[in-house]
Amino acid sequence: MPSFMEIFGFITGAACVALLVRQSIWNWPLGIANNLVFIVLFYRTGLYADVGLQGFYIAISIYGWWHWLHGGRDHRTLTVSRVRPQTGLLLALAVAALTATLTWLLRRYTNSTVPVLDSLITALSLVAQFMMTRKWIENWPVWIVANCLSVGLLIYKGLYVASALYVVYQVLCVMGLLEWRRALEAEPTSSAD
Repeated sequence: MPSFMEIFGFITGAACVALLVRQSIWNWPLGIANNLVFIVLFYRTGLYADVGLQGFYIAISIYGWWHWLHGGRDHRTLTVSRVRPQTGLLLALAVAALTATLTWLLRRYTNSTVPVLDSLITALSLVAQFMMTRKWIENWPVWIVANCLSVGLLIYKGLYVASALYVVYQVLCVMGLLEWRRALEAEPTSSAD
């Protein structure tokens, strides 16, 4: 039977991503509440890289909140844009390096039963969240891959409500990609720094 925390995490997580789809600034504080819940849940189930990921989400959510409000031209609201190819390559290298580093750390210092998958999901999620703070549309496909992997991992760990949340995330990510694509087409410029 799912715990109250798992259900609360489901509700706040789904609401947060729904707000992201709509580019609502309120996704950030709601996301922080969601991260606090998942820190506890993931610690209890030994998903230690995911615990660290949730802590990172809290810190980057504060940055994202500010950046969405003031990171656009002339310190105005940020608009949807695309990642430049060079930046995309750097982000892919970051995923590879983070996965390798986290896998090594989990194997050496924890009793993790899934160090590679936990590390890959964490690396993808770190990069996707950074991309989200910049409103780069390519964040959505990265989230889709991370969420697919998370569903299987969470089922394996017995977190069925949390895995259902990631299925909901998948639907919302597709909606986000489509909605942000429409917003991008409406913008006069579409490339990022």
